[in-house]
Amino acid sequence: MEKIKMTTPLVEMDGDEMTRILWKIIKDELLFPFIDLKTEYYDLGLAHRNETDDQVTFDSAEATKKYGVAVKCATITPNAARVKEYDLKEMWKSPNGTIRAILDGTVFRAPIVVKGIEPCVRNWKKPITIARHAYGDVYKASEMKIPAAGKCELVYTALDGSEVRELIHNFTGAGVIQGQHNLCESIESFARSCFNFALDTRQDLWFATKDTISKKYDHTFKDIFQEIYDAEYDAKFQEAGIEYFYTLIDDAVARVMKAEGGFIWACKNYDGDVMSDMVSSAFGSLAMMTSVLVSPEGYYEYEAAHGTEQRHYYKNLKGEETSTNSVATIFAWTGALRKRGELDENQALKEFADKLEKACTSTIESGHMTRDLALITTIEDPVVLNSEDFIKAIRKRLEESL
Repeated sequence: MEKIKMTTPLVEMDGDEMTRILWKIIKDELLFPFIDLKTEYYDLGLAHRNETDDQVTFDSAEATKKYGVAVKCATITPNAARVKEYDLKEMWKSPNGTIRAILDGTVFRAPIVVKGIEPCVRNWKKPITIARHAYGDVYKASEMKIPAAGKCELVYTALDGSEVRELIHNFTGAGVIQGQHNLCESIESFARSCFNFALDTRQDLWFATKDTISKKYDHTFKDIFQEIYDAEYDAKFQEAGIEYFYTLIDDAVARVMKAEGGFIWACKNYDGDVMSDMVSSAFGSLAMMTSVLVSPEGYYEYEAAHGTEQRHYYKNLKGEETSTNSVATIFAWTGALRKRGELDENQALKEFADKLEKACTSTIESGHMTRDLALITTIEDPVVLNSEDFIKAIRKRLEESL
C-alpha cells in the first residue's frame, strides 16, 4: 500500500531505558511501513540532556509550541543514584515538569479498557479520567537542608521594596524545608480546561484538594474553580445534564472507590500523578493508561503515563527476554497522529490511528498479551508474548485491517 503522507511534522521526544528500545521497535514495525512519518526529533535521553545542560528539554517544548503536537517517550527523572550511574553534572529536574511548566495546561489521563482485563474495584464499570494540573507545586519547588538550629521564614518582597514575612519554623536542630508555588493564571487555565473537557465528554467533574489544612494555598485552587464555574459554566453544566462539585481529597478517594466511574477527577499536580497510577493499576496496568497535556493555547503533548521500565532494561542488557507492555506508548503515538490529522484535515492519518489502537486492543482480546496482563486476565490460557513479538502481533492485525 502507498504510505500515508504527512504535511506537518510531529515533535518527537525520545526517552530512556526499556521504553526507548520499544520506541524504536514501534516506529520500525507499526509506523514506518505505513506512514511517511515526519517528525522533528529531540533526544531527551538522560545522557543527552546532561550533555546539553538540559537545553534540549526546553528546545523540545518550544518546538511543541511551533508545531502544536508532540509525542514523548518516558524519561528518567534523576535521583542521587542516577547522578552517580550517569555521571551527571547535576540532578536535573523532571523533563515532564519542565515541559508542563512551559506549555501550561492540564494533563488528562484515562485507562485503556479492553475485554478480559477487569478492574480490581468490582463496581468500576466505566473509565475514570484523571485531570492533572500541569504546573508548579512540588515539581517546581525549592528545597533546603537545615544544618542546625535557626529560624526559617517565607519572605515576599514587593516591587516597592516592602516585605511580608511568615514564619515557617523555629528549628532547634537539623531539618529540611521546601517552598512551593503556583500561579493564579495557571490555576484559571486548569479550571477552564477541566470544565471544557467535562462539557466535551458529557461527564461529571470532581475537584479535590485539602483546603481544610492548606487554608491559603489549596483554598486558592478551590476558590478559583468555584468563581469560574459560577461565572461561566453553571448554566452550561445544567444544560448538559452534568455536575461539578468540590470535595476534600480524602473524601474523594473514598467516593471513587465506591463509584462506578464515568467521571473526571481533577487533582493538583502531585495528587494527579499518584492517583492516575492508582486508577491505571486498578484498571489493569500502568502500561494501559493514556496521557495528554492540553494547553490553553492549543498545544498537545502525548505520552505514556508510566516510567522507563528500568528493571526490564537491565534484563535486556544482559540478553534476557522481557515481556514489556508497550500499549500506552503506542497510544501516545496514535493520540499524536490523530490530533495531527485533525489539525491538518488528514483523514487517512486519523483513520490509521484508530485502526492501530483497535489492533492493540483486539490483539489482547484474542488472548495474546504481555506478562503483566496475562497475570490478571480473565481470558483462559493466554499466550504470553515477549516485548518485540507483542508488537509484531499487533502489526499483523493492523495489516489485516489495512
